[in-house]
Amino acid sequence: MTASEAARDVTAPETAHDTTASEGVHDARPPEAVLEVRGLSVGFDVPAGRLPAVDGVDLTLRRGEILALVGESGSGKSALSMSLVGLNRGPRTHIAGSVSFGGRELVGASERELRRVRGKDVAVVFQDALAALNPLHRAGAQVAETIRAHGDVPRATAAHRAVELLGEVGIAGPARAARAYPHQLSGGMRQRVMIAMGLANDPAVLIADEPTTALDVTIQAQVLALLKRVQREHGTSVLLITHDLGVVAEVADRVAVMYAGRIVEQGTRDEVLFDPQHPYTMGLLGSVPPLHGPLPERLPAIPGSPPAGVARPSGCGFRPRCGFAQDGCESRPELRRRHGGPAHLDACVLPAEARMRARAAQAAGAAV
Repeated sequence: MTASEAARDVTAPETAHDTTASEGVHDARPPEAVLEVRGLSVGFDVPAGRLPAVDGVDLTLRRGEILALVGESGSGKSALSMSLVGLNRGPRTHIAGSVSFGGRELVGASERELRRVRGKDVAVVFQDALAALNPLHRAGAQVAETIRAHGDVPRATAAHRAVELLGEVGIAGPARAARAYPHQLSGGMRQRVMIAMGLANDPAVLIADEPTTALDVTIQAQVLALLKRVQREHGTSVLLITHDLGVVAEVADRVAVMYAGRIVEQGTRDEVLFDPQHPYTMGLLGSVPPLHGPLPERLPAIPGSPPAGVARPSGCGFRPRCGFAQDGCESRPELRRRHGGPAHLDACVLPAEARMRARAAQAAGAAV
């Protein structure tokens, strides 16, 4: 199944679940944590005040898993991921909380300490490969530079390894591609170069920020298959930032749904996609075209817009857009287990009957 087909099929009740992954969460002890985020907050100074991009997020990335971070544009996904290794530090940026990697605290670490971690232990694949790659240097030279930045490796050895990496990520004619400049490569090849740079030092964590954006469906499927192979063969933990539910259905082991800077639902892929508990998650799934049956004339949409300014609604951030909001939603809900397995958490105080009505509205194609 391609990513686009999976996107259309996530709400189909007859879809067969991949029970192996979800059942393993209950039957075996979960893998050890590689990256632990506790109470992370990120704010940016803007003319109107301080913009709360990330608001007290707790998140755990386990060894050898793909964790998808999902949400609309502006929900804080990229701000969170870049703050993990201090890539958005600056005089107008305020980062608080804890990011622990292998017992090392990254929030508050010096720039020198972070440079030892970036690209070696934690690597980043950026959304726009053409903008991220240096247009004045050949692709192979940029991969080789990543290798030499974290080890005393001769130039010739690094150049040879760069060609090997380009071949490992599926580039046909890797030696020729190594001699090319970024603008001479296709979008899919540039993204593969970025992944090769990320894998150059065999990192424990790979942060992939919208790695399939602007790629056609065929190339997108190839990139996703590559990420799965990296996870399987290298044991790499992947934090996948995306807004595409098809991508989530294709590769994710666990899913965290983000809205207005907070995690509102978290669980295994099947729990979140097939048994959503937060109305925001239901709204996202309801906006996906169905794979089976006639297409609706107009897809349902979540009313209103996400909060964009410095002022945020009190209590549940989704309350102004939720058709099932109640008085209890005026208090800030905590992310905790309210239904399902121990790994399925949500930040919604609605009682069971209100959630059932929201699920029915989603199934009927109405706005949540």
